[in-house]
Amino acid sequence: MSKSALGRGLGALLGGPLTAPAPAPSPIQPIQPAASPVIADSRERVQKVPLDKIRPSALQPRKQFSEESLRELADSIREQGIVQPLIVRPRGEVFELIAGERRWRAAQLLNLGEVPVIAREADDRTVLELALIENLQRENLNPIEEALGYSQLSNQFDLTQEEISAKVGKSRTVVANALRLLKLPRTVQELIGQGRLSTGHAKVILGLADEKSQTAAAQRVVQESLNVRQTEGLVSKLLLRTEKEPASRSATTAVPPGDPHVTEVEGQLRDMFATKVKLNYTQGKGSLEISFFSDAELERILQILGVSRS
Repeated sequence: MSKSALGRGLGALLGGPLTAPAPAPSPIQPIQPAASPVIADSRERVQKVPLDKIRPSALQPRKQFSEESLRELADSIREQGIVQPLIVRPRGEVFELIAGERRWRAAQLLNLGEVPVIAREADDRTVLELALIENLQRENLNPIEEALGYSQLSNQFDLTQEEISAKVGKSRTVVANALRLLKLPRTVQELIGQGRLSTGHAKVILGLADEKSQTAAAQRVVQESLNVRQTEGLVSKLLLRTEKEPASRSATTAVPPGDPHVTEVEGQLRDMFATKVKLNYTQGKGSLEISFFSDAELERILQILGVSRS
């Protein structure tokens, strides 16, 4: 089958780009940046605290800090001072950071004696939420740090993906896609955290079932500097190689590996459903497989499809 035939068939069927059905209104309203609780209230008291009395938080989702960026911030603080106070919470005789770790680290580079802070009472869940919001609004987190923050909100505080998305001002699809990255092997996650693999690459690699194949594919992508489209072709070939089907495939599964129209539609469907999707297509016929791995994930997919189970 030619590309043009498939293109005409899918084009006539879909009639344009894929879009997800409009989600039902959520009773939980997302936090808007302007109303972020990280921002200091003008009524809160700013006090000076010795720098050595402040400790970083174990709940801080951000683990990597650019030395060059910190030096630039230190230069700015040397000239202008710390304009925005650090947000902390009392912890015995010391204070634990809630927001402002970059400023704290830059102040250490300058050997400052004390820094301005605003002290708040906050539980662990609130601290993690505020730290995530601050970093997400400033785009400071790499994809794995972001995913680990969502995972901690889910596992430690029993929040659903919908509740997490409302609290951090991100769509549920963004949260779901981020959490899927944590299903990848540790070595692949490290490549993503280092910026050597993009989230686009990662979504494609997640189409492979076992960790060995995922790791091998990720290493090849990095070594050969493959783009996302090339990675789709690589993954298609790896899937074809591992399939345990008879050599004579049925007509509905006879799509050439790496067909650009099929992979494009599969990619859009993966983004829509935030899970593995397989499209088998030949001359207007075929099948669509949407994978799920828990009852909660099935429920989420049914909601996207607008299927009511009442």
